[in-house]
Amino acid sequence: MTLSRLIGGFVRQHWRAYISAGVMLASIAVLTVWVPRQVGAIIDGLVAGRLVGNALLLELLWLILMGVTIYFLRVGWRLQLFAAAYQFGMMLRTRLYAQLSMQGPGFYQQQRTGDLMALATNDIDAIEMTAGEAMLAGFDGSLTLVMVLAMMTLGVDWRLALVALLPFPFMAFAFWRISTRIHHAAQDALGRFSDVNGFVQESLSGVRMLRALGLEQRSAEQFSQLAKEAADAAYQAQRWEAAYEPAVGLSLSTSGVVTLALGGYLVWQDQLTIGALTSFSMYLGTLIWPMFAAGWVLALIERGRAAWGRLEPVMYAPPSMPDHGQVAQFTPGSLALDAVSFAYPGQGSTALDEVSLALPQGRTLGLVGPTGSGKSTLIRLLLRQFAPASGTLSLGATLLDDFQLATLRDAISWVPQDSFLFSATIAENIALARPEATRAEIEHVAQLAAVHEDILRFAQGYDTPVGERGITLSGGQRQRLAIARALLADRPLLLMDDALSAVDTGTEASILQHLQSARHGRTVIIASHRLSAVADADLIVVLRHGRVTESGRHEDLLAQDGWYASQWRYQQLEASLDAL
Repeated sequence: MTLSRLIGGFVRQHWRAYISAGVMLASIAVLTVWVPRQVGAIIDGLVAGRLVGNALLLELLWLILMGVTIYFLRVGWRLQLFAAAYQFGMMLRTRLYAQLSMQGPGFYQQQRTGDLMALATNDIDAIEMTAGEAMLAGFDGSLTLVMVLAMMTLGVDWRLALVALLPFPFMAFAFWRISTRIHHAAQDALGRFSDVNGFVQESLSGVRMLRALGLEQRSAEQFSQLAKEAADAAYQAQRWEAAYEPAVGLSLSTSGVVTLALGGYLVWQDQLTIGALTSFSMYLGTLIWPMFAAGWVLALIERGRAAWGRLEPVMYAPPSMPDHGQVAQFTPGSLALDAVSFAYPGQGSTALDEVSLALPQGRTLGLVGPTGSGKSTLIRLLLRQFAPASGTLSLGATLLDDFQLATLRDAISWVPQDSFLFSATIAENIALARPEATRAEIEHVAQLAAVHEDILRFAQGYDTPVGERGITLSGGQRQRLAIARALLADRPLLLMDDALSAVDTGTEASILQHLQSARHGRTVIIASHRLSAVADADLIVVLRHGRVTESGRHEDLLAQDGWYASQWRYQQLEASLDAL
């Protein structure tokens, strides 16, 4: 979709605001071209001795009244215009946010957070200006230009008008060249701003790591370089925009010189009155605004086109996980994987290779294996963040692909490896999926997650702000808050992806004991490096290089004396040494 079609669709939806602003601008244009004519008539009346006393005073009062009317009309059209333009910006930001919230990990692997933030701020601001200031200023300037030229030609003298227009083709050529340069310069400036935005976002997210490694100075130097490049790019864009003014000034000055020369000759020959020449000169001065408006509008349009060229691919990017499911009602059932294989985009090796397993509804599955064996990948497939390359996943009698994404994810509570907390209170973070939950319910799940006592040690308890990404909490506390959040959601399927890695073995045992009672009736999948976290699972699957190498209950796997038994003995020995 082109920018003009996008703006045209919005204008059709909000036609009342644009028409009212257009009517006010048309009224301003009429009054603007009428003022020089009145001034010329007043001068001719003074020269002829017709305007004296009260008659002169009345004409001057009319001029003042027209000036005041123009002022209030200009205020009015700006109020109408900016209100509509802000709604356009709000609509674009809402659509962009909805688009981003529907995208999966595959999309974000190709995008930087800083770039997306720049699109939502700087780029949409540029498009908003195109839909507001540029559109109405273009209308105002064009209407004023047509009416002024008509008055100059029909109301004063066509010979002066023809001479005055001689420099205009050269000005049009200059405008074309300048607007082309502005488009490329604006693209570069917006891209450089995205670079700065992305660097700041990454640096602030990893500021503790930068400090720990003593990289503050190097980071500051990199930022200075990026900021300088962004400033230079913005300066180049502004520099080309500033080129409109000399083009307008030179053209109108040339018009003024030649028209005054011809006009003076016509007055000398008694073919033109002094008042008419004064009116023509004022009309010529009135052309300054339409010419400046043309340059300004072209600059805004080119900025908007450059911004839309960056925003459109993101706004209309297809979902990384298509939602073609038709099943809107989730019915709990057994989980089954049949020969599931998957490879991440751009990687030659498979992350999962012919994985098959079955888990009855309401049971617990433990996923274990070395780092990179495919545990987290399997959970991502269950969440439908990615689609398998081959094979099928089903819940009950329904394939996962047949569920609507919203329906499937509304049935799942997920505790990821990296527990994300929002800049809110502890209670608000726990109640994220159920904002209406009571304090008693929040405290209950916090006790199940063995974090209740930790929370009470804070001065504000459950009302303690956790800071951005939970920066004020330890890794173990963040994980336990995420577990409490998942338990409060009370969904039929609970996925825990290495969710106990940051807690000690005693706390882990307490959490697992509480989960024994809390997980009745729900299917639980626990992926973990610690075998103690899955020892009580109904089914344990060992993944190595994306393949199932062992499966069974804890006692069965110990009897097989394979990887699981070897790791169990090693971890038990390690725990014994830590206890000394």
